[in-house]
Amino acid sequence: MPDASHLLAFALIALGLVLTPGPNMIYLVSRSISQGRAAGLVSLAGVGLGFIVYMLCAAFGITALVFAVPYAYDALRIGGALYLLHLAWQALRPGGRSPFQVRELAPDRPRRLFAMGLFTNLLNPKAAMLYLSLLPQFMVPGHGSVLGQSVVLGFTQIAISLSVNALIVLAAGTIAGFLGGRPLWQALQRWLMGTVLAALAVRMLAQGRR
Repeated sequence: MPDASHLLAFALIALGLVLTPGPNMIYLVSRSISQGRAAGLVSLAGVGLGFIVYMLCAAFGITALVFAVPYAYDALRIGGALYLLHLAWQALRPGGRSPFQVRELAPDRPRRLFAMGLFTNLLNPKAAMLYLSLLPQFMVPGHGSVLGQSVVLGFTQIAISLSVNALIVLAAGTIAGFLGGRPLWQALQRWLMGTVLAALAVRMLAQGRR
């Protein structure tokens, strides 16, 4: 079981990541506005299953890697920091896109909505990198099994992601309408998330070896 400070720090990073525009958010917002909140929530259920698949694969994989490879924590820490810098650049770069710039989607049945949510997440490199490079930053050898810590952190991220995305799905139309005529707010949202992610990456790179 991760200690409280590591769990809180991880929860804050998970919150920052779920608020950062990516394929999942763009799809859920577009689906909710095009077909309604119910369709968005069904799609979100598929996204949630994708997170569980990635989390379990990463938990078992990280456990095996840590026991097999010396300095695996350092390699994963540096990789995670570089990935956060990449996400920060995607948010801050000129021409960066807000997730509330909606794509028109044709209506689909619930089974297809669930499947599209699932595959949108499974094909999302952000989800894979989240688990493979960020989970190890918050696990401490000696605080219980690596697998157990991975699972606790993973389900913490999933709970945060599903809760925030559910709120976004329910309010997608209102938020999109608000931001649509306010490009300054869109820019501020991107700059805020980009700055937070860059700061987290620098902090991770500055950390010494455990």
